Amino acid sequence: MKISYYPGCTLKNNAKNFEDSTICALKQLGVEVEELSRWNCCGTVFSLATDDLMHHIAPIRNLIRVKEANSDRVMTMCAMCYNTLKRANERVKNDRESLDRLNEFMYREGTKYNGDVKVLHLLELLKNDVKFEKVAAKVVKPLKGLKVANYYGCYLVRPQDIGLDDPENPTILEDLAGLLGATPVNFPFKTECCAAYQTVDKPEVVAERTNQILTSAQNQGADVVTVSCPLCAFNLDQRQKETAQIYPEFKNIPVLYFTQLLALALGCPEESAGFDLNYIDPKPILKEKGLI
Repeated sequence: MKISYYPGCTLKNNAKNFEDSTICALKQLGVEVEELSRWNCCGTVFSLATDDLMHHIAPIRNLIRVKEANSDRVMTMCAMCYNTLKRANERVKNDRESLDRLNEFMYREGTKYNGDVKVLHLLELLKNDVKFEKVAAKVVKPLKGLKVANYYGCYLVRPQDIGLDDPENPTILEDLAGLLGATPVNFPFKTECCAAYQTVDKPEVVAERTNQILTSAQNQGADVVTVSCPLCAFNLDQRQKETAQIYPEFKNIPVLYFTQLLALALGCPEESAGFDLNYIDPKPILKEKGLI
């Protein structure tokens, strides 16, 4: 199986472990990813203003790249990229006037966009195309004894019409973790916002959210927390230092991309998981569980 792939900006630098672990895991599952040529930043955030078309040029231009690759589907892993691409796509599919104006803006592209690309998140590809049953059959190193709290945040499940699971009680990550042999840990903050972009000017707000989210996961017995968003990863992983300074009783916990555990369970080389790029080192707990 081949699938067009949109990486987004962060996966080429700070979240390289997200990309590397994904590509290795998909290779183990017989999926070949074809990175889009000349992709650009998706714009990161979907514009809510009804008269703002300029901010939809970036995501729609990437969907034109999909058509240029002779494909009608594109997969991404970053929750923010998924949310932005899919919401922009849904807007133009349901608003022909906006689509026509965007095509006029981008007349130099040569290829017109007709709203005929399907935007997929990696989790959807694994569940609906690869099939979770095949993923389970390919596990060579079950994550036995590892208790995993899966954090969804905002962009995977909201708004409801584009989210990939129930916005209040999603289970797709828990289902996957269970297939990998881990013990999924349910916790009440799994769809709460991490404070997102307040990390720039109000890190104390992020510290408060990080304390609530990660402490909740630990109170339910979690050994690690998984995410699917580089911004969530930054706020929940690297902001633990500031969190501990403000909340002395806070305890560190490793935060990983879910694909790092997927790659580990599927027998990928340890270096492809990129554990060295995690701020809170997950290797001690993984060694304790006999997983590395």
